[in-house]
Amino acid sequence: MAKKEKVHFIGIGGIGVSALAQYYLAKGNDVSGSDLASSEITALLKAKGAKVKIGKHKRENVPAKASIVIYSPAVLENNPEMVRAKEIKAIVQSYPEALGELTKNYFTIAVSGAHGKSTTTAMLSLILKEAKLDPTVIIGTKLKEFKNTNFRMGKGKYLIIEADEWNASFLNYWPQIIVLTNIEREHLDFYKDLETILKTFKEYVGHLPKEGMVVANQDNENIATVLEGSKLQVRNYSIKQPEAELLKKIMQVPGAHNISNALAALTAARALGVADEVSFVALSKYTGAWRRFEVRTTKIGKKRITLVSDYGHHPTEIRATLFAAREKFPNKKIWCIFQPHQYQRTFYLFDDFVRVFREAPIDKGIITDIYSVAGRESAEIKKKVNSKEMVERIIKPSVIYLPVKKIKEYLKKNLNGGEVVVIMGAGDIYDFSRQL
Repeated sequence: MAKKEKVHFIGIGGIGVSALAQYYLAKGNDVSGSDLASSEITALLKAKGAKVKIGKHKRENVPAKASIVIYSPAVLENNPEMVRAKEIKAIVQSYPEALGELTKNYFTIAVSGAHGKSTTTAMLSLILKEAKLDPTVIIGTKLKEFKNTNFRMGKGKYLIIEADEWNASFLNYWPQIIVLTNIEREHLDFYKDLETILKTFKEYVGHLPKEGMVVANQDNENIATVLEGSKLQVRNYSIKQPEAELLKKIMQVPGAHNISNALAALTAARALGVADEVSFVALSKYTGAWRRFEVRTTKIGKKRITLVSDYGHHPTEIRATLFAAREKFPNKKIWCIFQPHQYQRTFYLFDDFVRVFREAPIDKGIITDIYSVAGRESAEIKKKVNSKEMVERIIKPSVIYLPVKKIKEYLKKNLNGGEVVVIMGAGDIYDFSRQL
């Protein structure tokens, strides 16, 4: 990349794309971008010097002399800004393609898996920072330690990235170390079945060089299947190892899933030669990430409650979060407000959602309407699944259906004060949690 480029981002407010935009800004480039709606992230980018246009995508948003145009994977080929970028002969790359080029310039550690990517990436980043290795980090959440952003510019040789499997994005990356937290049925709008997922992960692991390494969760059978016959170096970790008990005592974030995430980060740090005492100090300081069991207190009417905002949207994540809530607040009434994310996911994993809410250690559950993801929904499947049917199948009087607009009034009338209210989902339910 030349010393100074004009770089334009289509969908600049996305959690991944915005991190890459910050990288280009930190390198002294002239960054512009567009997004359909303003957000905390677009405000942050403006404050850092990016020129951001909000609203409908337009040809004129692309600077005439833009040399690179990077787009969110959600952007379609006929997008006017994409068409304009090709007309002016800019280098046009998707976010995964652009990040993939970056991975070739660093010693890259890619954190992958169905769940725990953001938290494990955050933990490992803080360990390497504590170890004075000064990593550059691109992560799918905001961290207080990174001045409430999803990006850190370092001067060291290490790049730590959250590597997503949706759309096989991670096949664009060329890391030296891959951390595999878990593999299971997810993103079934893209992958046909678990067999296809395993095959794609196997191809991804094949991107490692001969001297590369996999840090693998030994508790996940699907990871063992992917690594079967591999000649790569593998460092396993397991929730059963002695360090799990020590981590449980020192860590501030609850839940067995977070102990597993910490063990992944610890194992990767050991592979890089970081002393355990440094790792334990960093892990003991970690207080969590944006929308990952984010705890605050608030009032609804005159009733004070503990509010937990969480991004969990897969049955495994929901289960882990609700059991973690019960572990952290053993003597409190726990409510869960859940917004299913995407009709496709809800349809394919319907029975798993039903089972999770039947077994969840909560006192009250409210399930609201499914959040529709633009460009990723099937009209046929939208007719086959809804939240009311999910509630009916759960067959639990304490779990009810309510549209979002009625939830606040319901809380005002039915909360006594002192409850823990967990608001979960990857859609616009976050806006509702912010209103509270």
